Amino acid sequence: MAALTKVIYGSKLNNVVKLLTNLSIKTETISVAIPTCNLISFNKSSFIHTTSKHNDAKNLMEFFDDEKNWGKRKVQVGRAWKLDELRIKSNEDLHKLWYILLKERNMLLTMEELYKIKYEIFPNDERMDKIEISMENLETVVRERNKAYHLLETGKSGERPANVVRNAIGIPFVYRFRQYSIPKFVNTKWKKEHIHSNRGIAVAKFLRLYQEKFHNQRRKFRNYEENQVACILRNFPNPDMEAIKAKYPKVDIAKVLRKKNRSSQGHFIPSWWDSHNQ
Repeated sequence: MAALTKVIYGSKLNNVVKLLTNLSIKTETISVAIPTCNLISFNKSSFIHTTSKHNDAKNLMEFFDDEKNWGKRKVQVGRAWKLDELRIKSNEDLHKLWYILLKERNMLLTMEELYKIKYEIFPNDERMDKIEISMENLETVVRERNKAYHLLETGKSGERPANVVRNAIGIPFVYRFRQYSIPKFVNTKWKKEHIHSNRGIAVAKFLRLYQEKFHNQRRKFRNYEENQVACILRNFPNPDMEAIKAKYPKVDIAKVLRKKNRSSQGHFIPSWWDSHNQ
């Protein structure tokens, strides 16, 4: 019985091989339908492409800084990319620059963790801030181009619609809409994570104290700028008013001058004080 099974299996295998050898595959593209994904086109001269494995130490060292910078207290670096510089770049250059910045950020994160393990000072920690500023500016430029393209083609910005709502403690934030497979009135998970309400006595008290905090900060900063202008006017009798206005645009210089004139009068005893004390 086992021998008969082997003969049948061998005959079936020979038939399959003959069928494949007799089948003529044309050079044109053949579309094969796969149930779990979309149509994938295959070509006679093309093969499945996979990225080559790099297990050598050279590619692994790209996660670390240059060896000449190891152990240094200060590393010479440049500044962040500006918006005007990125706006003149092509889309291909922006794409390449994004991955360069991404590799640089991964390297800095690796080196920062390494210095933290060794209890040493990470040199030029502002490099991470420059990378983040550059990536933010690059995203801004790409967003501007996408918005301009959609406005030209469709008349709309192409961005996700958003609305300013308040969270559970009454602080406003921008909520961007998105599509859900479950309706809103039965989506309990969404209701637990997104509580858009600001009702209650406790929330009202918190908002009042929260606004008072920012009001005090603005008031202190305004007083600080007024004091700076008063010091300039006191130390320099003929200053450049246009330069002062350009540096302190929110300061009322006329108000500062009135305070200065009142303080320069000094202390004096009014005439009615002597007659009152006699």
